Amino acid sequence: MPPASMQISAKRALASKEATLFKELLTLYETRQLKKGLKTADSILKKFPEHGETLCMKGLLLTHMGRREEGIDLVKKGMRFDLTSHICWHVFGLIQKGEKNYEEALKSYTQALRFDKENLNILRDSAHLQTQLRLFEALVETRHTLLRLRPNLRQNWVALAVAYHLNGEVDEARKVLERYESILKGVPDYDVEHSELLLYHVSLLEEVGEFSEALNLLDTNAKARVIIDRTAIMERRASLLTKVGNVGEAEDAWNALIQQNSDCRDYYKGYLSIKGVDLGAMSEEARQETVRILRTFSEQLPKATVPRRLSLEYSKGDEFRELAEPYLFSGLSKGIPSLFVDLKDLYRDQDKQRTIEEIVEGYNQLYTPEDEASSSSSPSEPPTTYLWSLYFLAQHYLHIRRYSRALSLLDLAISHTPTLPELYTCKARVLKRSGDIYGAARSLNDARLLDLQDRFLNTKCAKYRLRAGLSDEAQEIFGLFTKKDASNPASDLEDMQSLMFLTEDGDSHNRSGRLAMALKRYVGVQKAFNEFEDDQYDFHGYSLRKFTINIYMNLVSWEDRARLNPAYVHAAIEAARIFVRVHDDPALKNHQGSSGQLTDAEKKAKKKAKKAAQKVQEDQKKAANSANEDKGLEAPAPKDDDPDGTKLLASSDGLETAAKLLQPLVNLELPSVRLWVTIYDVAVRRKRYLQAVKALLHVSALDPGDPELHVRLVDIRKFWPTLLQSPPAPIGPTASEVLEELIPSSTNLETYNAQYLQRGGSSASVVLAAAKASRILGSPEDEISSTVFNLLNPDVDLSIEVSVEALAYLTAIKSPRADEFRSRLDSRFELSTAFKPSSEFETYRKQATGSSLNMEDGEKAPQ
Repeated sequence: MPPASMQISAKRALASKEATLFKELLTLYETRQLKKGLKTADSILKKFPEHGETLCMKGLLLTHMGRREEGIDLVKKGMRFDLTSHICWHVFGLIQKGEKNYEEALKSYTQALRFDKENLNILRDSAHLQTQLRLFEALVETRHTLLRLRPNLRQNWVALAVAYHLNGEVDEARKVLERYESILKGVPDYDVEHSELLLYHVSLLEEVGEFSEALNLLDTNAKARVIIDRTAIMERRASLLTKVGNVGEAEDAWNALIQQNSDCRDYYKGYLSIKGVDLGAMSEEARQETVRILRTFSEQLPKATVPRRLSLEYSKGDEFRELAEPYLFSGLSKGIPSLFVDLKDLYRDQDKQRTIEEIVEGYNQLYTPEDEASSSSSPSEPPTTYLWSLYFLAQHYLHIRRYSRALSLLDLAISHTPTLPELYTCKARVLKRSGDIYGAARSLNDARLLDLQDRFLNTKCAKYRLRAGLSDEAQEIFGLFTKKDASNPASDLEDMQSLMFLTEDGDSHNRSGRLAMALKRYVGVQKAFNEFEDDQYDFHGYSLRKFTINIYMNLVSWEDRARLNPAYVHAAIEAARIFVRVHDDPALKNHQGSSGQLTDAEKKAKKKAKKAAQKVQEDQKKAANSANEDKGLEAPAPKDDDPDGTKLLASSDGLETAAKLLQPLVNLELPSVRLWVTIYDVAVRRKRYLQAVKALLHVSALDPGDPELHVRLVDIRKFWPTLLQSPPAPIGPTASEVLEELIPSSTNLETYNAQYLQRGGSSASVVLAAAKASRILGSPEDEISSTVFNLLNPDVDLSIEVSVEALAYLTAIKSPRADEFRSRLDSRFELSTAFKPSSEFETYRKQATGSSLNMEDGEKAPQ
């Protein structure tokens, strides 16, 4: 009996006619003549029904034509008939790549290369997958092979240099580019691609510290007009001259850039650095010199804003007042709404904060309503200056948490000019921070009504409605700008990857106790970032073909850190906390269903969603019957069989899902106390004790006195002996050793908690943390409640956020004094609605969607 390999080869063999047809089939696929290709494949299979390569190619064609499941089945069938064909493995890899299963796709390509080591297409696709998966050592080998096979293709030279660079071998990348440039001939004039390549070469030389060589390369090619990006030349040259220490030329280079773009901060900082000014650690002499230089630029460039703004950062005392007065007056007289945001960073200095307040209060007194009413005297300043000074002061008092003063100024400004939307948006921010989320939503609605076509105002109003728990009312506004044929605005916004909507709507559901829907939104954020990662795949080939190397390197770096985006961090932490809550109280799974509790708006949206789903199914059937259109390899979006998130919430592996959400942030070592505390909460419930104590070690390094850290230390130290009754080595001993560093086993936890409270008794968060720790230690309920009531002491700096958390805690432990605590908070925070009796909430909700403006019926927004 012949060997199996010979049997497989015999199955692969085709008659002369069919072999020609198979070559034609490959050509038809490459030219996307799908219908002809399908007929060709069928004609081969009539005589050779077990020809694995033809079966795979037919399956690939069907996949492109929208008949995905049928096509995948054929590919798998063809694989079984011929496991030594590089074509079969290549097709299988293409299918897996279309499903975003990059690891398995790369394995298939690796198998294909075993049987055809020099296939250019497979090697190229493998390189893209290795870049996507960040397998840079393997990428270097693949790029070496491609260059050896096609050394006359300049893209292969550049790709190998980029591979070395990504692998951290910058010097090798430089050598590859130097070799390539030495053999390069016949470059056309003003070649943009070659220009970008030379700029990339300059950046490599700069990265390895060869500043003089980089400067020579830049100057030589700039003079020869080979590098054609003039701005890039000027910026790189100024930077390199600074690094080589050529003070005179560097000063001229930075000055030329400033003259070209006088409002670029980096240019001024570069100029100051060549003057020997260290902006990080500045002496008094250097500070005075910096102010002098910036004032000189302000005189030379009277229209430039940046030198005047920077001089405010480095000036002090009377000099600061002298510079701040014209800057503030210019902004107020021109009516610049962002003036306060521009100056807010200066508020870190209390002296500057007081000076700004005095200056603007002085301007505010230059004009009064009496001046406007008087016909005999003209105001010293126009009415707009008075208006914008009120607006600035309102933001100022909001920043320093004097909410009543801010509201009184805004009311005065609104009575002066009731048609300025900025006044109502600022009032909404004041009300929000003072705890009146319903009043904030109403004020934003007033702003929206002043300009119904302004998307910003509409979006902001919908956002505030979500924060007030008015989900249906918010979606009505979102629906003004989303697709009209969408099942509901929420689904369209999720398709558009609106991170603001997903996080805000998730938070709204979370605050309202609808954990399933909140979880659905948070996981939607994760899906958006997964798509961001997938979207980079096409650029691995495109950027090398177009020689946009510098931008491509920025893209790779950005993708590596994309999940540090605040939206992802917030969604991952909140989703993990929901999973922890459900793990601690499984009964929460049974109270998240929406059936039988749908509002009219939700019923209407559900009915519309059902119709939209039916229409999608009909469209898919029509597409399946069409054989001329290339549908691509990407898998269609899976059907959402969990529209309200109940299955996700009830999943048995919730903690594992939470760990996967947090893992990218663990890898990036984000310095966030909240993150590492959440990692501890998940790890300790998964019985990953070493990971748990390491998370606490991270928190201790960031803030050893953090209240959440105190609660977790008490928790783990109390239960540590029972948690590790038979710890496996080396995990158990290592975890015990780390924990011993954080809180010794000899510590008396009651004393430890009392001392912590005594040290930080003026901090509201510390007081609440001590109360939580007392409950862990088994203290009596009245003692815990008394500790929480210490928050009301005059010497405790109590914020609304901590108050809400404290009230929720007393309610959760079913304290009989919870209502008393709520009543006293209501008296303390007069502007807040957070502590009103629940019976009044419905009235506030109705008021939130109304308007306090006196408008004509025709001017009102559609509701």
